[in-house]
Amino acid sequence: MSTTPRWLNADERRAWLAYVDFSTLLADHLNRQLRRDAGMTHADYSLLAYLSMAPEGTLGMSELAQRLKITRSRLTHAVNRLREVGLVDRREDPADGRGQLAFLTDRGRSLLEEVAPGHVEAVRRAVFDALTPEQVRQFADIGEAISAALVRAESTEADPAALPWRRR
Repeated sequence: MSTTPRWLNADERRAWLAYVDFSTLLADHLNRQLRRDAGMTHADYSLLAYLSMAPEGTLGMSELAQRLKITRSRLTHAVNRLREVGLVDRREDPADGRGQLAFLTDRGRSLLEEVAPGHVEAVRRAVFDALTPEQVRQFADIGEAISAALVRAESTEADPAALPWRRR
């Protein structure tokens, strides 16, 4: 049985193309800023930032993968790479002998504290300075609604690995 595609109307197409454009440009802008100022990617910065916000700078690997919305394999590679340069480390989870904890090292915390002001300024200039306070609230509401819908839809699929952090 063939169904007719639900094509985007003019407003939806405009919104979608605006998202594609700004998300691509923003990712490039933030990666260039962090590479220039810290020699790291935005993905690595995000990993360090999530650890810095956690109690004692420590998170379980599965929880960290979920927060970053990446596969466990990709997280393992990232943690190993950051571990080699002394920014994070891993240890066995005492509460779960099979689990691992990632934690921010003193060197990682120092680098993050050094880099964060410039990164926040880059985000502010690229995103929030272009928006009114009402648009900021709408932007947050829209992002949260889309993320929640995607997680709900993927969680109901028969495939247990539909969400990235559930994959290896």
